[in-house]
Amino acid sequence: MDISLFLFVGFSCFLLINGNKVEDCDYLTDKTSLQSFHVLLQAEQPYRTAYHFQSPQNWLNDPNGPMYYKGVYHLFYQYNPNSAWFGDGMVWAHSASYDLINWFGLDHALVPSEPFDAISCWSGSATILPGDKPVILYTGIDANYNQVQNLANPKNESDPLLVEWVKYSRNPLMTPPDGVKGDNLRDPTTAWQGPDGTWKVVIGSYSNNQGMAILYQSQDFVHWTMHRDPLYSSSKTEMWECPDFFPVSINSTNGVDTSVENPSVRHVMKASFNSHDYYIVGTYVTEQERFLPDADFTGTSSDLRFDYGKFYASKSFFDGKKNRRILCAWVNESDSMEDDLKKGWSGLQSIPRKIWLDRNGKQLVQWPVEELNSLRDNEVYVYGKQLESGSVFEVSGITASQADIEIMFELPKLEEAEFIDTSLVDPQLICDKQDASVTGKFGPFGLLALATKDLTEQTAIFFRVFRDHKDYKVLMCSDQKRSSLRNELDKTTYGAFIDIDPQREMVSLRTLIDHSIIESFGGKGRSVITTRVYPKLAINDEAHLFAFNNGSLSVRVSRLNAWSMNKAQITAGGEPETISEDFSRKK
Repeated sequence: MDISLFLFVGFSCFLLINGNKVEDCDYLTDKTSLQSFHVLLQAEQPYRTAYHFQSPQNWLNDPNGPMYYKGVYHLFYQYNPNSAWFGDGMVWAHSASYDLINWFGLDHALVPSEPFDAISCWSGSATILPGDKPVILYTGIDANYNQVQNLANPKNESDPLLVEWVKYSRNPLMTPPDGVKGDNLRDPTTAWQGPDGTWKVVIGSYSNNQGMAILYQSQDFVHWTMHRDPLYSSSKTEMWECPDFFPVSINSTNGVDTSVENPSVRHVMKASFNSHDYYIVGTYVTEQERFLPDADFTGTSSDLRFDYGKFYASKSFFDGKKNRRILCAWVNESDSMEDDLKKGWSGLQSIPRKIWLDRNGKQLVQWPVEELNSLRDNEVYVYGKQLESGSVFEVSGITASQADIEIMFELPKLEEAEFIDTSLVDPQLICDKQDASVTGKFGPFGLLALATKDLTEQTAIFFRVFRDHKDYKVLMCSDQKRSSLRNELDKTTYGAFIDIDPQREMVSLRTLIDHSIIESFGGKGRSVITTRVYPKLAINDEAHLFAFNNGSLSVRVSRLNAWSMNKAQITAGGEPETISEDFSRKK
């Protein structure tokens, strides 16, 4: 993917970042100088996470080619080995895991080395070919800064760690076609195989004022031909980055392989643009190579998103071990580039999420993978707690800066809820104007995370409940306005409606707190909001967690369960021989 804001050319100095020499970073903004930066020691890093994946240092962005292969989960990701900023020389860093939570680093899988990727190795996907043969399709930035699509194969298919990769000698396989600019063709999806054996892949593009998924076809995975029409395009969108296209089961929460095409599945088309990941659900007509969505992108707040906060360039894969589809994404920073350089790192990966089609068939549901529960420790719980208007109570007994919380609210007297015409409003604007400090009837109520004891600093994840013309509407908000006493941070307030009926089910929230990231799953995963926050005071042991109700009507906490979260084992690397021996023991 392209991040023009961070694209700097001509770096040529060095910094010491976490004790390692980082070359190639001679560029600094006019407002700063090299002398103004000192890299923070690990003990001075309150914003590094404990159980989210992040690299030990430098810039990280898109997840690439996630897959399950011979007992091992693989995560490749965009990484700048030379700087905490995005730039030329991007590589595919590589980590592996047995459980999607604890990770060990391996050698970089792809680095710029050939004319077809001389400038950078950008995003792409992995596909498992018949015979259990994994391959990678990725975007190379060639010596002329054109975006071309390349193939790589593992050097040793019997190695479950897939430590070494070999680039195909006749790359590139696909180059920008007529009508597409050289910098507008990138991020191939996982390929799928049609009933006739033809392989198909989608690549993100922009042409004739339309974002689009260009479709290519191949019989041998080497010789590719562009289909006459895109699989789908929209004039309401910008350039499509990191597209994804996959089937979802109609009648089950289980995932299905990417090549499955039958009446028991529908298809999801996802595209990254405008700083968010949008998707549409529809029907894939194989014979015509057309995707027919239930509703087009509109360019408005009504478009479906995987996540309504910071969550971008996501990639999904089918996990054959547990028959599920897994989604992961890049979560970027909310502080400045200068802060990134000072910290020595930038970017996280979200907690992997299982995704499936909601029973109403209209949207996806997401939930943290079950393996995350293995990190839970020291549970505390509250049942039947009445929250009167203006009440706040602390959830004590856990590590509030590193926690997992599930809470369910009961709402009596729903008929007294305020009226709103949801067809005329942007949920994010409502959350911004009626933030956690503004009293309504039902709401705001929810959690205050990463808060100081006196609530000077707090990140509020809360709900409001309204009456519409026909039914009730539940609004979910994440309010960062008071998240930090620090200035010059992005403190955007996020919001989304949740497709639940509060007459039939309780309003639920699951929130993962990990020092500088908060992932919140509302309505059992029907709406999700991820935020990055950097409190000045509410860090480590000084962080607190509260449940609150600032609405004029009381609500009841039916159940609250909270856990401290242990630290995941995420290492920078290890000798492949040693790790292979460890793998053998695990088998």
